[in-house]
Amino acid sequence: MRTEPAVPDRHAVWSWLAQPTALFGGVYGLLVSSSTVAALTQFGETTRAARMDHALWVLFTALASALAHGYAHQIAHRDAQGHPGIRGVMRAVVAEWPLVVAALPTTLLLWGAGLGWWRSAGIEHVAFTINTVLLLGWGLLASRAAGRTWGRAVRIGCSDALLGVAVALVGTVLK
Repeated sequence: MRTEPAVPDRHAVWSWLAQPTALFGGVYGLLVSSSTVAALTQFGETTRAARMDHALWVLFTALASALAHGYAHQIAHRDAQGHPGIRGVMRAVVAEWPLVVAALPTTLLLWGAGLGWWRSAGIEHVAFTINTVLLLGWGLLASRAAGRTWGRAVRIGCSDALLGVAVALVGTVLK
C-alpha cells in the first residue's frame, strides 16, 4: 500500500510557482501595486484615512487589472479555448489570481497604517522596498526553475528587481 507524503514534494511546489501564469501575475501585480501606491502618495497625504483609501485603491486597481487582463486573454484566445461566453470569461479572470495576490502585501501595509498598527508616514517606502525584494524573489525563482546556477539566478533576480523599480518609477512619473 502506497501512502502520500504529508508535505508535498518541494520541487512540485517550486515548479507550480514557476509556471508562466503565476510568474506573470506575480510580477505584474507587484508592478501595479508599486506604481499605484507611488502615484497615490506623490502628493504627501499620510493621514490614516488617506492610507485606508490608498489600500482600497491598490486592491481595486489590482482587481481591475486582473479583470482587464483575463478578459483580453479570453478575447484573444476565444477560438482556441472553446469556452465561449460568460463562463469562459470567468475562467480567464479567475486564472489571474496571482496578480491580485501579489498586490496584497502592499494593500495590507497600507491598511495596517490606516488602522494605526504602524506609522502612516513613509509606509509607501516600506511597501516599495518589500515589492522590490519580492521582484528579486520572483526573478530568482524563475531563474532557478529554468535551471540556472545560484550565482546566475541571483544576478538575474537583482536585474529583474532593478528593472521592476525602473518600470514602477516610470509608471509613477507618467501618472
